[in-house]
Amino acid sequence: MQKLILTLFIACELCYYLLIAQTGIVEHFSSNIFLIAPLPIGGIVGTLLVSYIKIKNKISLFLIIQLAMSFLYPNYNFLTLFILGFAVGSLAPLVINEIKKASIVELGFALSISYVIGTFLFNYDVEQRQIIALLLTSITLISSIFLPKEIEKNNSNSNHSLIIMILWVFLDSSLFESLSRDISVSIWRDGYTLEIALFHIIGVVCALYFKLEKNQKELFIITLFALSYLFYFLREGFILSLIYPFVISYYNVIILQTIVKKDFKTITIYMVFIGWVASGAGLFVAVENLILFVPIVLLGALLRIMTKGYLPKNKEIKYV
Repeated sequence: MQKLILTLFIACELCYYLLIAQTGIVEHFSSNIFLIAPLPIGGIVGTLLVSYIKIKNKISLFLIIQLAMSFLYPNYNFLTLFILGFAVGSLAPLVINEIKKASIVELGFALSISYVIGTFLFNYDVEQRQIIALLLTSITLISSIFLPKEIEKNNSNSNHSLIIMILWVFLDSSLFESLSRDISVSIWRDGYTLEIALFHIIGVVCALYFKLEKNQKELFIITLFALSYLFYFLREGFILSLIYPFVISYYNVIILQTIVKKDFKTITIYMVFIGWVASGAGLFVAVENLILFVPIVLLGALLRIMTKGYLPKNKEIKYV
């Protein structure tokens, strides 16, 4: 029962971040970077300070704050945006720390649930998402009371550098934010919901159960991002709806498997750069219509990987 509760806890908080913090608030404020700035600023401050806050049940405290701020959705001002960002930012490393208690199956279910719910609710009117915010936070808060204590043994071979993970998140954020604003090829609004949800799940399963070498994973992910950008520029919505959700799920699993091995203070530093700086840079690229320059970054990354000998070795794919 506790494992099911842990799965719901992880899935619901991830959904909250996607549907409320990442898309709902940003769209409500028409992607005005100056208006939404208090949210990421509060997020960075919360992420950095959470390890210094000496309270027994920090998860419940910040979820209560998140719940209180959800009652105000979407009518936030400078202060309330900062407070919400502080709560979400503080929760991010705490949730990552709880993922240490999840087995491969539980992590797979949690991520799959969050991606599927996020996909099916993506087109829900951003002005009407208060009920979603309240429901998701309430489930997460109740679940937090019954979280398991023991930590699962991590057998993953994922140990990727912070730089490569920042690059993945930046590439994802730039394309996601551009796609969500592009009326000519918005895969979530063009009738590809089932395809997107299905390939999110396939991406999670492949990342968890098909074992590749570190260099193979990095080359694989960069190649998939290159294909995603290619089909975006070609306006091939159907093919994009298969490849892009797959790579989102795949690389996020790899990031989680890498981060959960770290101590809590290191997790907070990683989350600042991965969760806020990289995604914020991607949002800036989309808002300022600079996405045409992103392939230059992709090309540089591919060349760097190839010159460092990151070509796959002739090894068989291993199964868990």
